[in-house]
Amino acid sequence: MPLQNRVDPFGAIHAVPERGLFTGNRGIIHDPETKTLKKKRWALPAWIICVCKFRNVRREPMGRNRKSDDHLGGKAGWTELFFLDEVTALAAGHRPCFYCQRERAKDFVGRFGEAFGIAEPRAPQVDKRLHKERLASGGKPPIVALEELAGLPDGAMVADGGNAYALRGGKALCWSFAGYGPPADVGLLEGKTLSLLTPATTLAVLRHGFRPVWHPSAEA
Repeated sequence: MPLQNRVDPFGAIHAVPERGLFTGNRGIIHDPETKTLKKKRWALPAWIICVCKFRNVRREPMGRNRKSDDHLGGKAGWTELFFLDEVTALAAGHRPCFYCQRERAKDFVGRFGEAFGIAEPRAPQVDKRLHKERLASGGKPPIVALEELAGLPDGAMVADGGNAYALRGGKALCWSFAGYGPPADVGLLEGKTLSLLTPATTLAVLRHGFRPVWHPSAEA
């Protein structure tokens, strides 16, 4: 049975077979004995995006991965979460990790500084803003009108009820755990109540040139 560690664009965590291109975490939120999530859905405000392969380190998902005497084992380490792609992770309120994706994280935080006029931006400043905006930590998704979609950057995600769409090149791509559907004219969303999933802080970073990694299905 799949572990409950797969994140959707709303920030909710599911048990499905597909894992996607990226992993990441919100701290330790699982029980290593049962490999199930605890009631809490985050343990700290730094929600990060990590690469699945880094320096030949092998982890047991939702197991005991905290280092002890230079070996993995013993206590529970951070809870491995998985995302279809970076676009999905950003919509859920995560940002690149400074450990396994240092250059990418520096780029993200640097563009954050440009967007908000901060001369020496730091990751905790990003995390503080994001934590107020993430849907999974209590943020309220703003309603967005159909005509406003054209002004959103590529990589932004919106929702019609429980259906999520990524915007790219003026088209809407329906999201699923397995990948994106064919690009569709945004006019097909006319008459629907649309909410903006991607946090405002992340939207500002995207507008200042950050280019998220897309799942290959978006290229089809």
